[in-house]
Amino acid sequence: MSTQKVWLITGASKGMGLEITKAVLNNGGKVIATSRNTETLLEKIVDYKDNLLPVKLDITNETAIESVISKGIEKFGKIDIVVNNAGYNLLGNIEELSDTEFRKTMNVNVFAMTNIIRNVLPHLRKQKSGHIINTASMMGYMSYPANGSYSASKYAVIGLSEALAQEVAPFGIKVTILAPGTFRTNFMNEDSLNVAKNRIDAYNLDKQVEQFTGFNGKQLGDPKKLAEVILKITELSNPPLHLPLGSDSYNAIIEVRKNEKEEMEKWKSLSLSTDF
Repeated sequence: MSTQKVWLITGASKGMGLEITKAVLNNGGKVIATSRNTETLLEKIVDYKDNLLPVKLDITNETAIESVISKGIEKFGKIDIVVNNAGYNLLGNIEELSDTEFRKTMNVNVFAMTNIIRNVLPHLRKQKSGHIINTASMMGYMSYPANGSYSASKYAVIGLSEALAQEVAPFGIKVTILAPGTFRTNFMNEDSLNVAKNRIDAYNLDKQVEQFTGFNGKQLGDPKKLAEVILKITELSNPPLHLPLGSDSYNAIIEVRKNEKEEMEKWKSLSLSTDF
């Protein structure tokens, strides 16, 4: 396995981003690790300082993104792999969501990710290689009450990535969409959860939040094993475009696709009736 690839990883100070960063460094790779809190990152990674460039970054700031990419290339000479891991989750039923809250979800999960891709692509095209790994979610293939804004953003990540994969293939650049299920990170922790401020009694958002946070500590997925899988796919000549991670994600997506096919067949006559 190659030991000299240079990775750009967002949201690197905790959860899956931290485990991926540690796995890359342990494997001999180099990491441009971005986070809003690099102090936390440096507390958790005490070795490999020569191979680690921690950078404080607000990923919604495109000018700052340009600067980080430039600093990374200046230090390591190139970027091989981009992991768009940073994300934002908001619980709230659609009627409860304010315009500002919904836009923040899309801004972090879609627009910021797109800004990173847009700014790194000139370098990847020039070297005629690279691998862009975009973190969607099993919730990008299905949704549940109070998860509409998060799912909307992750559906967008999938659609954007599918187009991107076709656009950059001629330049030797690969794209993978990660669809993690539930992993034991702080994602479902009550302290880190964002909840719509405007609560409408009829929806009983408190109960929905309780159900969501009830999974905390019981998630099926091991973030360390996820990081090992990420390392493996970056060594493949033909990595997957869609990659569910976790048995919960795989099984749920398969079930959704099965139900979609059945529904399509049920209403096929109506679908076909609109042609000239």
